[in-house]
Amino acid sequence: MAVSPLSATSVAALSDAALAQYVEGDDFAWTQLYAVHGQTARSFLRRLGVPSESLDDACQEVFLEVFRYLGRFRGESSFKTWLYRLCITQARRFRRRRHVIDTLGRLLSWEPPSYASSKSLDSDRAEQLVEGALNQLNEGERLVFVLYELEGASGSEIASVAACPEATVWRRLHYARKKFTEYVRSCEDQS
Repeated sequence: MAVSPLSATSVAALSDAALAQYVEGDDFAWTQLYAVHGQTARSFLRRLGVPSESLDDACQEVFLEVFRYLGRFRGESSFKTWLYRLCITQARRFRRRRHVIDTLGRLLSWEPPSYASSKSLDSDRAEQLVEGALNQLNEGERLVFVLYELEGASGSEIASVAACPEATVWRRLHYARKKFTEYVRSCEDQS
């Protein structure tokens, strides 16, 4: 079955026909799916704290999950919301694996593989500040902040992704903005 390139409207919301083509395993459709949503997943994973050297693997894992479970996708949310949820799960898995490696390293008295900080990967000071500020946020605050401020999602979309009431989204966003601003100001004061 031939698939035409995705239009701007189908990028925003995948049609049932396009989803059916993906589920059927159409290679071109899968290539288009990754072309349209791969960078979104990659940047979201990075903003959730997956370091640059692990992004390719994390993104690949997300799209393996898409491949495995797209047939079960019920369409109760947008595809992008579902993709965000898969990214959140993958970022949690990464943090757990990193924690286990670090803990085992301390217990066995060997050095775990080093994880390059954003400072060594990026020379741009603004990006360093953003990464540092995001690292100060707890998981819920970071998720809400990234989705609202960096991804442009609405409060109701975030509530759906985070599986919490919209009022909780706004409360978390308030505290996240406060912590973010305090961190940036403290770094500027040290400069």
